[in-house]
Amino acid sequence: MNPKLQTPQPLNFSTYKLLNNIMQVEIITIGNELLIGQVVDTNSAWMGKKLNNAGFDIVRITSIQDTEQAILNTLKEAQERVDIVLLTGGLGPTKDDITKATLAKYFNSQLVFNELVFEDVKRFLKGRVKNINKLNEGQAYVPECCEVISNHVGTAPIMWFEQEGKVVVSMPGVPPEMKLAMEREVVPRLEKRFVTQKIIHKTIQIANIPEAVLAEMLEPWEHQIPEYISLAYLPSPGKIRLRLTAKTNNEIGALSEIEKLIKQLYEIVGDNIFSEEDKPAQVLLSDLLRENGKTLAVAESCTGGNIGHLITSIPGSSAIFKGGVIAYENSIKEQVLKVDKKDLLSHGAVSKPVVEQMAKGVRELMQSDYAIATSGIAGPDGGTEEKPVGTVWIAVAGNFGVRSECFNFGRFRDRNIQRSSDMGLIMLLKELKK
Repeated sequence: MNPKLQTPQPLNFSTYKLLNNIMQVEIITIGNELLIGQVVDTNSAWMGKKLNNAGFDIVRITSIQDTEQAILNTLKEAQERVDIVLLTGGLGPTKDDITKATLAKYFNSQLVFNELVFEDVKRFLKGRVKNINKLNEGQAYVPECCEVISNHVGTAPIMWFEQEGKVVVSMPGVPPEMKLAMEREVVPRLEKRFVTQKIIHKTIQIANIPEAVLAEMLEPWEHQIPEYISLAYLPSPGKIRLRLTAKTNNEIGALSEIEKLIKQLYEIVGDNIFSEEDKPAQVLLSDLLRENGKTLAVAESCTGGNIGHLITSIPGSSAIFKGGVIAYENSIKEQVLKVDKKDLLSHGAVSKPVVEQMAKGVRELMQSDYAIATSGIAGPDGGTEEKPVGTVWIAVAGNFGVRSECFNFGRFRDRNIQRSSDMGLIMLLKELKK
């Protein structure tokens, strides 16, 4: 065969990794309030997700004090590791906000008056203050070497520095200001400035298998995962999220490989998989009910209304949620939910017949398509040798009949309530997916 007519072989993924650099980013959040717990750093989580979706790798997030030395040292170390550093915070008009002056020093520059920033300040403060004072005017001074990006929802300047092919961007710490800057300017500019690869995440949610047990079950499967796909275990009480991440230019090939791995995963853990979406159980169930025009009611004893709270915390839940009964006392189970008194006396409130009657009773009472019921011993006391603290019966009811299961979630009250709530949602979710 003439070599010139041979079909070229596709590059393997190791070659893709060599030819295409995953651009790495560090995020630095500035403010003493972050370090003492007075303010929670939500900026980093939002920025990380936004950047990752755009194909950038977040390698480090650091929160530091409002001091010159902390900013200088941290920025220097970050630039030694990565080509892109994003900072938030320390850009207010008061004396404790020193980021601008420190950045000017870092880049061997000086603060100069910038007319663009001053116009932004005047436009934002129009109708809010009578006069622009010296502190407000001071917002218009920026390092001479930076490129200014307009802040349409605040007075703090957004500054873009570029030196020897590396980029530093300083943004306000106020979340709405930072988010608007990221979405409108910073991320689009970074995408134009740097070549990135596609980063693909796929999350599989698994219930009722401890992390160590699952890892042992999946050991042979893990050995089959290609080098360009990474696996992460993200455990929480009663649930584990498995995240498969591929970084590649061959999106179709990577998705095909991930789907093959997920198919193998079903063969290993089966029904313990309850979702291939990275969403909370209450969102998954609400979405499914809404798609099918169905409704839900709940009868809660040990969960004390928590399932109803989780469902109604979702906007638009009135379309799928009929209501609930917190049947904490046996008389409520008997009088409102029509649980047989004989079963309460002979089996106890925490039992299969009682929880099943609770599910059927609330479904009938609320005229709903489906129902979830819980009855258990949340703790820390109230347990017996036969039914220790953490024993919980959960039932779901619908056109499939009634399904119930007994669990023991341990001795911690808050965790028992949360796990019981999650498991009730997951049990119904799995029934509906059948």
